[in-house]
Amino acid sequence: MRADRILILTASIGSGHIKAAEAVAKEMQRQLPEADLVTVDFMSRETSLLHWLMKKAYLVMLAFVPNLYDVFYKVSGGQASGSLVQKAFAIVMQPVVKRLLLRYEPTAVICTHPFPEGAVSLWKRRQKSSLPLAVVMTDYSLHQIWLYPQVDQYFMATEAMKAEMTACGFAADTLLAAGIPVDSGLRGLPGKEVLRKQLDIPDKQPAVLLMGGGLGLGGIASTLQALEKLPQRLTLLVIAGRNERLQAEVRAFARTSRHQVRLWGYTDKAHELMRAADLLITKPGALTISEAFVLGLPMLLHDPIPGPETENAVYATRHGAAVWLHPGEKLAPAVRELFAEDCLTEMSERALACARPEAAAQIAQAVAVFIRGVGTGKK
Repeated sequence: MRADRILILTASIGSGHIKAAEAVAKEMQRQLPEADLVTVDFMSRETSLLHWLMKKAYLVMLAFVPNLYDVFYKVSGGQASGSLVQKAFAIVMQPVVKRLLLRYEPTAVICTHPFPEGAVSLWKRRQKSSLPLAVVMTDYSLHQIWLYPQVDQYFMATEAMKAEMTACGFAADTLLAAGIPVDSGLRGLPGKEVLRKQLDIPDKQPAVLLMGGGLGLGGIASTLQALEKLPQRLTLLVIAGRNERLQAEVRAFARTSRHQVRLWGYTDKAHELMRAADLLITKPGALTISEAFVLGLPMLLHDPIPGPETENAVYATRHGAAVWLHPGEKLAPAVRELFAEDCLTEMSERALACARPEAAAQIAQAVAVFIRGVGTGKK
């Protein structure tokens, strides 16, 4: 009897889906140490030139016509129109899924993005296959594009999402509101003061982290200019990602700034910087928010991508862990108010109350139990 081979399908549309896949894979290996785990980026050029071109078109759309995506998100959220969108993407992506399943011959599939999920679901329906399929949702709101009857296990962020899915007819025993999976290493980071010393942050000087994902999105350059107006000296920790133009702009800003400015490009130190910071200024990606929850890091959120990121911002703000800066509101006064009124301690406590540090482990355990049940005929 051969060992289990688990195929994890994700998508490099933003870093969140990739991070979720990595967190789950890490815990799956602990649950099933003999299993062969393979993670595939469904939207990479190596996997499919067509998918890669679709991703590039998506990023251009976000840069030039973000409201168009808002329309797409709302239209595809309806049951009838959403089903049409689901079928279209699933059909287009079907050949790649066939090739991957033939190549890896998995005993189970885990998806952290709806595109590969839809394609695998269609394949299962057409082949009348019982291949175990688990899906990890990576948003704080439910959307039609995630919903397929061929999925055996769903993992979502909140109990409210679970209740919505139950109301839609999904069996409760196939749903687990585990939270969004984050790296288990977050809990093993050094203490805040230790990291501040390592980063040469002066004692009692507020540290603000600016980050916009691997692409350095979110208007970081303009945020720096706004923060320059603050009279209080800050330490500004900036992660510019692979955005070389932004890196050059930050270096130029640092030469004349009244603040202490530290710059990183694409880095594996993001978690350490989050731990050291007093405030995070960022776009409301679900994984970023989830990591901030675990670290008790207050957030100032701005420029959400219309659709899921807007819902993420609503969730974090409603729970008191973040302040959402809406269009027309000034950033510098908001930061000054947060520090002056000592709001950050309470926001940190609210963030920790939202944290689900065990999400990845719970998901991996549930998937492992299901796979063993399939193997013994005791699903």
